[in-house]
Amino acid sequence: MKKTQNRTSSRFTPSTPGVDTAASALAFASASASTSSAPGTTRRAWLGTALCATAAAAATLAATLPSRARAAGPAPVAPATAIEVWKDPNCGCCKDWVDHMQANGFQATVHDTGNTAVREKLGLPQKLGSCHTALVSGYLIEGHVPAADVQRLLREKPSALGLAVPGMPVGSPGMDGAFYGGRRDAYDVLLVARDGSTRVFASYAAQAGKAPA
Repeated sequence: MKKTQNRTSSRFTPSTPGVDTAASALAFASASASTSSAPGTTRRAWLGTALCATAAAAATLAATLPSRARAAGPAPVAPATAIEVWKDPNCGCCKDWVDHMQANGFQATVHDTGNTAVREKLGLPQKLGSCHTALVSGYLIEGHVPAADVQRLLREKPSALGLAVPGMPVGSPGMDGAFYGGRRDAYDVLLVARDGSTRVFASYAAQAGKAPA
């Protein structure tokens, strides 16, 4: 009678770095452990081999997980929102408002040509006018509107012409320099409908300031 020799063949398939590789190692360890139960090997010896092989594969799996986390990397940074601004070239408060917007996630293209003509073209009533006019995602922004209100406008997407802060209230973004000592006049941000009517979008209370040293 011919002796039959037990043979074990292990087939490996290509795997991606990470859990797939560790899973292949675990499968290989289990297969290796099972083949060690040849005739004459005690059950205790077989169990010892199986446990050692499984522990080694588990360690390989644990070691791959941090590398997968590192490979994911940080979340991508959202691109800045484009905004187009028309202002007087000599207006310092307009420049300060543009700086405020850019510090809060907007990327400005500035036209130092004044804003009267573009304001009329966009259909904003003159009584709601201020020293600069902007366009962002199809909405008109007139005057010293806080960036937070523009961001809210873009989130809510109301059917409207845009937002306006008529005049130049002290304490609004761009009108809040050290000269004013932290003072803020009460003012409203108005949501302007396409027919020129308005409603209050946000309100800011007055705040006393200190005289500059």
